[in-house]
Amino acid sequence: MISRLHDPAERGFASDNYAGVHPEILTALAVANEGHQTAYGADVYTARLQEVFRRHFGERAQAYPVFNGTGANVVGLQSMTDRWSAVICADTAHINVDECGAPERVAGLKLLSVPTPDGKLTPELIDREAWGWGDEHRAQPRVVSITQSTELGTLYTAEEIAAICSHAHERGMLVHVDGSRLANAAAALDLPLRAFTTDAGVDVLSFGGTKNGLLLGEAVVVLDPDAVHGPVFLRKASMQLASKMRFVSAQFLALLEGDLWLRNAAHANAMARRLADAVRQVPGVEIVRPVQANAVFAVIPRDVADRLRKRFRFYTWDERTGEVRWMCAFDTTEEDVDAFAAALVEEMAAR
Repeated sequence: MISRLHDPAERGFASDNYAGVHPEILTALAVANEGHQTAYGADVYTARLQEVFRRHFGERAQAYPVFNGTGANVVGLQSMTDRWSAVICADTAHINVDECGAPERVAGLKLLSVPTPDGKLTPELIDREAWGWGDEHRAQPRVVSITQSTELGTLYTAEEIAAICSHAHERGMLVHVDGSRLANAAAALDLPLRAFTTDAGVDVLSFGGTKNGLLLGEAVVVLDPDAVHGPVFLRKASMQLASKMRFVSAQFLALLEGDLWLRNAAHANAMARRLADAVRQVPGVEIVRPVQANAVFAVIPRDVADRLRKRFRFYTWDERTGEVRWMCAFDTTEEDVDAFAAALVEEMAAR
């Protein structure tokens, strides 16, 4: 038995990855831990998981559990591309700025990034890089990758995703969704998961679990099996095949068989709205982006940010402008939000 090395009362708004594991997930892990099960995904939990993902995403959906979000993106994108392929994405996309070059280094892909005002691609923005097919000197645009919700906390509507998919498919391209916060998007849009993925024409997505209460685990979800090649082999070759996969799958079962995924996401979104409402009227604080999921972006004085960060952890998003990001999680409480807002008021008054 290890000694506790941290203060469990410490709270922060740096990332939804900072949160612990939901108690229902811990219970699922304990249940799955009894006895022996076949390794590498040939277990009863992973078999059941396929049924659950099909219920959410349609009868053709195929789920491949992996360890983490970068792995899910790399495996998914590899399965959609050739060695000479390129992926069009927003310049703020996680695959472009937060994955240490993994899509390029591991998958061997060229990323064609496009500046966006709000983290969202449009058909017109896609066309800035959707050209050059047949030109052997240019990496061939093959996939459009969007993030839902985006790195800037914004949401695509189902209609916007459908328009992107139609536009991409007309040009012979496929559509990938980085869905590390897909549950937050569904909760905010008040739509079933398939309404803005499968039904909109998305081909492959990464489904996030860690940010929504899991200990670890994400999944590559193939919505159109005809659009991919070799995901089962690519997962292994990319070092994303868990030997004791039952423990990843059991977590997803606990998350997705009932409404835990939706409860967790809706709560995180609600806490972000509460936080935005609490700080919006504080003189000197400017909310600079729409609060549509579980992220709040604001500009505050740098000295205030430095002092406030000693009380609650959070990240500066843009050093040039002083923009900061505050993330809420499934375990963020109203008391956490109110204490943070009160601390912000105190630090602003101390200037």
